[in-house]
Amino acid sequence: MNAARDTGFPRADAEHDFLRARRRQVLSRLANWLRREPDDVNIMLPFDEVVDALGYVSERRIGLRVIPLSSIVGSVDRSRDFDRRFRPTSGRVRERWERLALAARRGEHIPPIEVYRVGDLHFVIDGHHRVSVAYALGLETIEAAVTEVQTKLNPKGIRYRGDLIVKDYRRLFLSRVPLSGEARAAIVVSDPWDYAHLGEHVEAWGFRLMQSEGEFLDRATIARRWYTEEYQPVVEMLRQAELIGDRTEAEAYMWVAGERYRLIRQHRWDDEVIEALRARRR
Repeated sequence: MNAARDTGFPRADAEHDFLRARRRQVLSRLANWLRREPDDVNIMLPFDEVVDALGYVSERRIGLRVIPLSSIVGSVDRSRDFDRRFRPTSGRVRERWERLALAARRGEHIPPIEVYRVGDLHFVIDGHHRVSVAYALGLETIEAAVTEVQTKLNPKGIRYRGDLIVKDYRRLFLSRVPLSGEARAAIVVSDPWDYAHLGEHVEAWGFRLMQSEGEFLDRATIARRWYTEEYQPVVEMLRQAELIGDRTEAEAYMWVAGERYRLIRQHRWDDEVIEALRARRR
C-alpha cells in the first residue's frame, strides 16, 4: 500500500486524504457494479451474524495487540459510514475523519481501537474512523485492544455476508450429526440446503439402523457409524467407479444415494446399483 503524500501542510494533506478515500470508494463501487459482483461484496461483515452462524462458545480479553488492517473485515454496530475497506461512503464523517488524519500526520498519539477477534478475523467495536484513516495513510497494522471470541465452527472461508448462510447450515447439520475429527472435516458441500438434506438423510439412516438392531442409539453413535459403515465405503466405491466428478465427496454421496433409491427403490449397495448409476450418467 502506498503511503499518503506529504506536502508539508498537514491540514491540507488531511483534507486531500479524505477526498482521495472518498474517490476510491466511489470507483470501487462502480467497478463492482461493472463486474456484476454480489451486492454484499463491499459491505462490512456484521459481527453478530457471523457469531450466530458459527455458534458462540465463550470470550476472553487478551489485551493490546498489533493487528493487520487487512484482517479487519467487519463491525459490531453495522455502520454504513464505511465500506468493507473502511473507505468513507459519504461526506457525513468528514469533519471527524479529517481531525484524526491531521492528528496522525502531526504525530500525535492515537488511542488503540477496540475489536473482537474470531479466528483470524477482527470486528471493530470502537475506532472505525481510526481504521479508515490508517488505511488512507498507507499503514498496514494498527494497535487494538482485543477480545477473543471462541465459536463452534472455524470462520475460515468467510469472505462475504452470503458465506454466513453456508456456515449457519453447516453448524445446524453438525448439531444433528455430531461428527468429530477427520469425519467432521470430510463432510463439505457448497449449497447450504445440501446440509439440511444430508442431515435428514443421516437421521433416516440412523432410524433404520435402530429398527434393525432393536435398540436406541444417540446422535453421536449414529453419526460415527453412518460415517464409517455407510459414507466411507460408498465414497471409496464411487472413487473406484470414477463417479465423483467435479463434486465434493459429500455431494457425490448425496447424488448417488438419491439416485440409488429413485432407480432401484432399495437402500442396499451392490454392483447392480453401480451399473444403474453408470447407465444413468451416460
